[in-house]
Amino acid sequence: MGLPTTTSLGRAPPQLAGGWEAGLLVFLVLLYLGGAAVNPAFFGSTEAFHAVLRDTSRVGIIAVGMTFVIANKDLDLSVGSIYGLIAVVFARLFASSSLDLGVAASVILCVLLGTAIGLLNGLLVTVLRVPAFIATLTMLFIGRGFVLALTHGQAIYYSDKAREYPLFFRLGETNILGFNNQIVIFIVVAVICAFVLAKTRWGYETFATGGNEQAAVYAGIATNWVRVRAYLISSLSATLAALLSAAQDKGVTPLYGVSWELTVIASVIIGGASILGGRGRVIGSCLGAVLVVLIDKVLREGWPITRTVVIDGESIAVSARYTLPAGAVLVFLGLLLVSAVLIEPHLIRRQLAARFWAWLRGRPPPPAQEIGGVALEAAQTKAAIEADMLLSATTIGRFLARRDALAIILAAVLWLIGLTLRPDYWWSLSNTFAILLNYTELALITIGLTYVIAAGDIDLSVGAVLALAGSTAAYFLKVLGADPLTAVTMGLLAGMTAGLVNALITIGFKLPSFIATLGMFYIARGLAAWFVAGRQLTGWSEAYNLIGRKLNDVLLHFGLSLPPGIIRTITEVVSVQTLWMFAVAAIAGVVLAYMPFGLKVRATGGNIRAAAYAGINTDRVRFVSLMLSAFCATMAGLINIAYFRSFNPVAGQFRELDAIASVIIGGGSIFGGHGTMIGSLAGAAVITLVRALLQLNVQGFSMPQHWINVFIGVILIVAVLIDIWLRQANILGRLRAWLMSGSRTRRSQTRESTHG
Repeated sequence: MGLPTTTSLGRAPPQLAGGWEAGLLVFLVLLYLGGAAVNPAFFGSTEAFHAVLRDTSRVGIIAVGMTFVIANKDLDLSVGSIYGLIAVVFARLFASSSLDLGVAASVILCVLLGTAIGLLNGLLVTVLRVPAFIATLTMLFIGRGFVLALTHGQAIYYSDKAREYPLFFRLGETNILGFNNQIVIFIVVAVICAFVLAKTRWGYETFATGGNEQAAVYAGIATNWVRVRAYLISSLSATLAALLSAAQDKGVTPLYGVSWELTVIASVIIGGASILGGRGRVIGSCLGAVLVVLIDKVLREGWPITRTVVIDGESIAVSARYTLPAGAVLVFLGLLLVSAVLIEPHLIRRQLAARFWAWLRGRPPPPAQEIGGVALEAAQTKAAIEADMLLSATTIGRFLARRDALAIILAAVLWLIGLTLRPDYWWSLSNTFAILLNYTELALITIGLTYVIAAGDIDLSVGAVLALAGSTAAYFLKVLGADPLTAVTMGLLAGMTAGLVNALITIGFKLPSFIATLGMFYIARGLAAWFVAGRQLTGWSEAYNLIGRKLNDVLLHFGLSLPPGIIRTITEVVSVQTLWMFAVAAIAGVVLAYMPFGLKVRATGGNIRAAAYAGINTDRVRFVSLMLSAFCATMAGLINIAYFRSFNPVAGQFRELDAIASVIIGGGSIFGGHGTMIGSLAGAAVITLVRALLQLNVQGFSMPQHWINVFIGVILIVAVLIDIWLRQANILGRLRAWLMSGSRTRRSQTRESTHG
């Protein structure tokens, strides 16, 4: 009788480093040699190598913390803002021109602030159940608003006072061995965290939570604490990096940490971590940080060229340096993020390199890894609760039970508040329609985003797509001298191409929509600045600007003049863009509420698996929704430059935050399955009125723009919490049921005591 045969699965994968890290190291060497060949004046020096390692240190420290978060199947988009905010707070605390505290007190307060932010992120994601990308994206915008508000857009320096504290500020300087102390700190942090993640209980709990949270709970792991702990590590890593930056630069600018979240996430994913969780190594993340910083330096430093200049008929060769235009590096970083996320499921998880190596040696391929990430997917039945409430309520109760009732009531209340505070301004017809013009752009974006969120996706690129479409049209109008129709066509082509890329990456490559559209956020924003070389463009044919003008201006352009009266008064305040917005909203609203496609959108967002079983082509529904979102953002961009008669590279900034808040306030669910056009438009009205009220000059005071953005971020978080706890979990309904059951119990006890 023969012995049973067994199949060996091979050696367990290495926990500290492996073949992927070795490949990254080889690629880094080749890339640096390539940089030295292209720009020997810079990369051929030891100073350049030292500068790469020094600048990598801060990015790498943050990447170490991000590894814990991503291995948990979470995401932290706030690290760049935390980095900038901590550096600014330290400057405000320490600088002689501000609070003038000592370095010890300033550092302690900054560490406490970083701890508080990390704890807040963790609690929002775990206890309050806010999706990680929404919670940390909001913190990104809030943090950036605080940075701009605390600096007033100006740099803060404290180099003179820094001489009084040499021990701390030496951390950012070169030591007696010839290299920067930040590199030593980076290596120490990386070694400790690599050991913790690979060899300790903390690491095992992290991988178990990210690989299958439900199974980890069954195994007795406190998964909520594991996730909160990861956010604390991430925030404290950003805090440490910010303090090292303060020690090096002895000052801070408002641009600290801008786009660093993109660089850090790309570093971790390139290092081999999985966006689906359960996989990641600190050593790989550190090498990924070196790679991203090195590529960034290669692009920013440019390469030497020789230009020929003709002076008095004589040609003279002049040495120069070619650098990429404004926005190019941002485009590259966005592409790098998307490419890095695609590497893990299509290259690492399928083990293409190992399979190729096995094929070369004539050996069987390694066993395939499990592809997936969701252990259990429960059917969403929240809509049944809403339907029961509507059927059992009275006429007023039915209205209050609607998900969009809150937005409608809030819009009316805010309007009355404005009328009370400044009746002279608020009651003016021209001022009323001026507010309506500001509302139109946001409402257009919100129309498309309503479909995306109802379908269970998200589009973080709408503000950047607005800028891309406007930049393209402005470039054709001003630089190329194109006619308005050509400019509109090219703007539409640019915006819809961005939407097509979003849809293809999300649907075709099965990437989470927030990752695909986050990458497009940076790509489109960079392209918008690239096209106009970072400058403001203005001065083109007035015929194009008609789509952003009032009706009377259009009539006068064509030689038509209305007699004085009510009709002329209306045409003097109503604009073309407002009418266009309401027409689009009416069509989109009817389709979403009454047409089969609208039902398919909500079914897909409510439960995509059940929708697929019901025969709905969910991929097509999500594809069309993302394309519609891009189309609406593109229209908003084309109208934007017509209304302002110019293009500014910051056009559409923070619009994604406003639009998401509008949809959620209007009754949409961040988890999909819900959304009405009336509710979303009412939500957009709420955001517009809030901005108008905060900017309102009341007795000589108006709130600065940076604080308004912080306030809008808080509104978004509150709106998401209302959706999760008041609408989805039906807390008020449960409370009412509990109170009614208690009342019935007391009445029953009273009757029993009476009969007794």
